[in-house]
Amino acid sequence: MELKRKESEGFLSAVKVKEIIGKKLSAQEIISSVLVGFGIGFKAIEALFNYSDLVANPQDFIISTRGNLLGGLLISGIAFYLKWKENQKTILAIPKEIEKTVHPFELVGNITMIAAISGIIGAKIFHNLENLDSFLADPIGQLMSFSGLTFYGGLIAGAISVIWYAKKYQINIKHLIDSAAPALMLAYGVGRIGCQMSGDGDWGIDNLTPKPEWMSFLPDWMWSYNFPHNVINAGIPIEGCTGNFCMQLANPVWPTAFYEVVMSITIFGILWAMRKHIKVPGVLFFIYLAFNGVERFFIEKVRINNEILAGFTQAEIISFCLVLTGIIGTTYLYKKREKA
Repeated sequence: MELKRKESEGFLSAVKVKEIIGKKLSAQEIISSVLVGFGIGFKAIEALFNYSDLVANPQDFIISTRGNLLGGLLISGIAFYLKWKENQKTILAIPKEIEKTVHPFELVGNITMIAAISGIIGAKIFHNLENLDSFLADPIGQLMSFSGLTFYGGLIAGAISVIWYAKKYQINIKHLIDSAAPALMLAYGVGRIGCQMSGDGDWGIDNLTPKPEWMSFLPDWMWSYNFPHNVINAGIPIEGCTGNFCMQLANPVWPTAFYEVVMSITIFGILWAMRKHIKVPGVLFFIYLAFNGVERFFIEKVRINNEILAGFTQAEIISFCLVLTGIIGTTYLYKKREKA
């Protein structure tokens, strides 16, 4: 939506790209469709017939070598057939080169996929750097684990990948990152909802202080929470509970993920309201960086994390750099605008 708006206002423009149409399927296209189909069928059919095992331990089920060979072959065959049938509709006796107009908003799907994949990789790398002892003790387990993702690693890796892709299509980087800024803040908040509900370890330090009187109308978990049935099985056993997730923290802690949800949605609202009023390209994104850094820096004061340098956590160091970058970037762009 933002990319469409910026294009309609003349800040972004479509580009002409050359494309060859009418080609037969390449070996790479055949192999990729078959492999993807096999992977889906191998796991999906096995899960269909053994659903209870999947529900009991989804992580182990998905990353194990367990699967249905016939299901994999069946779905890979279907995937190949559908790919071949689609290709037959466009194949030409002699392939030809055409010039195609590509609008920035048409690339959102690709941008999202690139950001997601590179973001997960970056988040995983940063998490393992932050928890190097755990990684060295069990490198395979840490890499394959579904938990353990550091937001800033995802932000940095995702940003680098998306900027590289945007340059390929001559998209103005400043307007692109401005368009993404509110969504990034909202996405962070939505992600923290998952952290709060699952109890994935993104919680605070012990909070044994009684809930203030002025918060009496709010649920107790908004002040302190012991995360029963947390997904990382941290804490002590829950009496009478049977199953895989029957642990809770011995002492209630600050529900920092919930606080980040509130702050992120608030910041999103501010950025969304500002987006049409800021006329200097790139400034909105630098404001986002500053807001994001301030939010994360202060939440770290009551959040569990490993200190890596002079009593500071990795997130505190990065968030400080983000605030500094946001201030310097905003100042620089405004001064550059004044000189122009």
